[in-house]
Parts: sequence; structure tokens; C-alpha cells
Amino acid sequence: MIEFFKEPNIDWMGKAKYFYALSGILLLAGWTSVFFNHGLRYGIDFKGGTNVDVRFAQPPNIDEIRKGLTVQGLGNSEIQSVSSGGLASKSNEVLIFVEQKGQGDEAEDTARAQVITALNSIYGVKDSSRPDFNAATPSSLAALLNANDPLHLSINVGDRYQQLAKKILAYRDDTKGGVVTNIDELSAVEGVTPPVLSTLKSNYALGSFAIRHVEIVGPKVGGELRRQAIYVTLYALAGMLVYIAFRFEWVYGAAAVLAVFHDVLITLGFFSLLKFEISLTVIAALLTLVGYSMNDTIVIFDRIRENNRLLRRESFADVVNKSINQTLSRTILTSGLTFLTVLVLFLMGGQVLRAFSFALVVGIVVGTYSSFGIAAPLVVAWNRWRGQQGAVAGPGPAAGNKPRGGEAAPARLAPVGRR
Repeated sequence: MIEFFKEPNIDWMGKAKYFYALSGILLLAGWTSVFFNHGLRYGIDFKGGTNVDVRFAQPPNIDEIRKGLTVQGLGNSEIQSVSSGGLASKSNEVLIFVEQKGQGDEAEDTARAQVITALNSIYGVKDSSRPDFNAATPSSLAALLNANDPLHLSINVGDRYQQLAKKILAYRDDTKGGVVTNIDELSAVEGVTPPVLSTLKSNYALGSFAIRHVEIVGPKVGGELRRQAIYVTLYALAGMLVYIAFRFEWVYGAAAVLAVFHDVLITLGFFSLLKFEISLTVIAALLTLVGYSMNDTIVIFDRIRENNRLLRRESFADVVNKSINQTLSRTILTSGLTFLTVLVLFLMGGQVLRAFSFALVVGIVVGTYSSFGIAAPLVVAWNRWRGQQGAVAGPGPAAGNKPRGGEAAPARLAPVGRR
């Protein structure tokens, strides 16, 4: 393995108070912002909004759609391609999730109008003097056919044109996916004669998109998502606590979980300070951070376990220092390269990945630091407290055999490995 440091001899445990002070400052700054700056900012995943399902004639350019939405004041909307043909296929359908403004039908109509305006600026009909056939409703199409009477039904119209309008739009929506690219395609509909086609051609233009469905996602659903995100994170921490307590000792598990909890709190504090929104992708980044930080902590704990057997005459703090120093090159190599990767993602990944990559950038730095600056000092502090209480445990000399020179054996934790 590459070694950046040749046999370092840093007294990490002697600097524990500085690590605690740094963490205290970061936590205080971040959570002061949370409590006195209107809390954390949640994305539309958690606040609720309007889901607009849009179908295009051709695969759309997501970046162009985002620019059009930004002009309408909807720059924080989420856009998701809907594909049924695998990862390699290009989708003609997208879901646009717009932040909720208003309640009920008012919010739905407002979001629909804003999305249509944004899309019309990019994909709208070229002839604005005629309405878009792909946006036609049964009532408007029936009224047009009634007014022009292409079947020459005269007075005895009845509901003939209403039924024909329903058939035409059913063909558009069910067979053509909501978007007709050529009026002549409608000749496949029963009852559509050349005069009907001529009437449609002369009165309608064809846009390249259509709104398939609009649905309100209320704040109650957003609140449920927030609770589920919290539960998922707590379940992950609980599972890791059980594993480490079984693999090492319960105090190691508790220290590791507290360190990871510390990482998540500091990262959320930075989100509040810099006004980043928390979305489902950020929750995914936080869970990634939990696993990454825990992995780094376990590596150090594993080395402590090995050295605890070999260096029986050294104090536990010295064993921990030596263990951190021995794994320092590995920590710098893995964490440093990962940090560079997510930093590039943050700087060049665009607006969509900005919050996700920011969580990883902060999390990797804080998670790496907490492994040796928080988790390990907590274990040493517990060991010292237990020693002061007179609980001397661990691989000291056997009963009746004093160390040479009459010295008392240093307080040590019990062997941490279970093999």
C-alpha cells in the first residue's frame, strides 16, 4: 500500500479536546441557523406540489425544459424522464414536479398553466393563430365539428359530433400516446371522413407535446416522506450499533454511532447555513455518508483490536494513537480520492446534482475527521472513566503476577475481538 507518512507519531488523543471544540463550534453554528433561520429548507419532495405528466412527439432536451421553467419562476422544479424501454432508451415522456402554490384546483390549474407556458416557449405550435389539436378537449372539438358540420348533418346533428370527438381524442390519447404528429393519422378512426380531416387541418395546428395528467401531491404526503427518511436513517444507525457491539464491544458501537450521528448533524447544519434544499437525493447522500464514515471508523477500531493484543504494556491511549497513525496513509488515500471525485461532481455536475454532491463533499470531510477525532477519543474517554471507577479489565497480567518494577498495570478495555 502507498504510504504518505513514514511511521507518523502524532498524539491524537492528546488533541481530543480540540476535536471536541471544533465539533462543538460546527454544531452550534449549524443548528443555531436551523433554529433561528426558519429551520431546514425542504425540497418539493417533502413540501408537496403538483405532478405534471407531459408527453412529447420526440425525446425532449431536459436542459431546455429546465431553462424554460426557470423563466417562469419554476427553476427548482424536478424533471424526471419516464422510460419503459430500459436505461438505453430515450423517453418521450417526462414528469415535472412543481412546488405547490395554493390549494386544490387552484394549485393544479396554476401549475398546469405555468408548465404549458414554459413548454410553449420551446416546443409550442408554430402557427399561434390556431389552437393546438394535442391540447383539445372533447367539448371544444365537438363544438368545432358542430360549427363546421363536415358531415352535412344539418339540423339533425344530435350527439353525433360529440361521439365522433370522443373517438378521435380516444385514438389520440390511447393509440398515439397523447401526441398526434400528423392529422392524416386520424383517418384510422371510424367515422373520420376526408371532409372531417380537412376541417381539422384547417382549424388546428399540431404542437409537439401534450399534458397527459396533472396530480396534486399534498403536504401530508411530504410530511410522511420526512418521517420515513428519519426512520430509515435511525434504522441504519441501529443496525450498525448492533453489528459493531457484536463484532467489538458495545462501547465501540456506541462511539461509532455517536460519531456518525455527529456527521449527519453537522452536514444538515451546513445545509441550513448555505441554504441548500433537502430532497430525496440528499437523503440518499446522507445514507451513503453514514456507511462511508462507519467504514472508516471500523478500520481504525479493527487496528485497535489487533494492537490491543500485541502492545499489552502500553496505555490504551497510546495503543489508539499508534493504531490511527498506522492507518493514516490508508485514510488519506481513500478519503482523499473520494473527496476529489465528489468535489468535481459538485463543481461541474450542474444544478440537479448540486445538493447531492454538496452533502457528500461535507460528509466525507467530516466523516473522515470524526473517525479519529470523535469515535476513538470517546472510547478512550470511556476507558479512562472506567479505570477511575476501579474497573480494571482487559489483557493485564494474571493474578499474582505484578508487572516488573512494581508498577500497576494500566487500565485497559477487555479484548475487543470475538474470533
